[in-house]
Amino acid sequence: METVQPESQLQQPIPVEKKYTWRHFILDLREIILLAVLLVGINAVFAKVRVDGSCMRPTLQDNEKVLVNRLAYKFERMPQRGDIIVFRFPMDPREDLIKRVIGLPGEEISIQDGRVMVNGSILDEPYIAASPAYAGKWSVPEDHLFVLGDNRNDSSDSHSWGFVPIRNVVGKAVLIYWPPLAWNLIDYTRVAIAAP
Repeated sequence: METVQPESQLQQPIPVEKKYTWRHFILDLREIILLAVLLVGINAVFAKVRVDGSCMRPTLQDNEKVLVNRLAYKFERMPQRGDIIVFRFPMDPREDLIKRVIGLPGEEISIQDGRVMVNGSILDEPYIAASPAYAGKWSVPEDHLFVLGDNRNDSSDSHSWGFVPIRNVVGKAVLIYWPPLAWNLIDYTRVAIAAP
């Protein structure tokens, strides 16, 4: 007659410890190298910047971190009106700033009575904190941009120091990634010039 032993009395196989071989070392090294190349590639395509101050409120807040696409304008595409760009400050190229593109090369920009006009047409700006409390007229030279902060009355921008050479543009802001609760793609769909 056959007897059955309870499971607890069955002998469990003893796991065999595998030796770490050169093959394992090479596979691990390959994974590390691939991850490093991936990270270098990401850093080559994207810049990470921290918003410093209130100049872009309400769109961007102080201390938010933004991912910037460095390749957005590398292949013959120019910045478009409404793009939020990071650029090397013309007065101090060691400093990067973040602002919104308002005027393109060859355009006439005027600000009066709290309204921004491009070639005589009012710019529809639902993204600003408040209407600008200043006035002026500017002709954007070739290969330059006119940029303003969304917090018009608390922003050092083209209305106070001039134009941004297109060659100074680092890239286009695409994503708020820090703090985690603010994570969001930057919305560019609402920028338009109103009919004259």
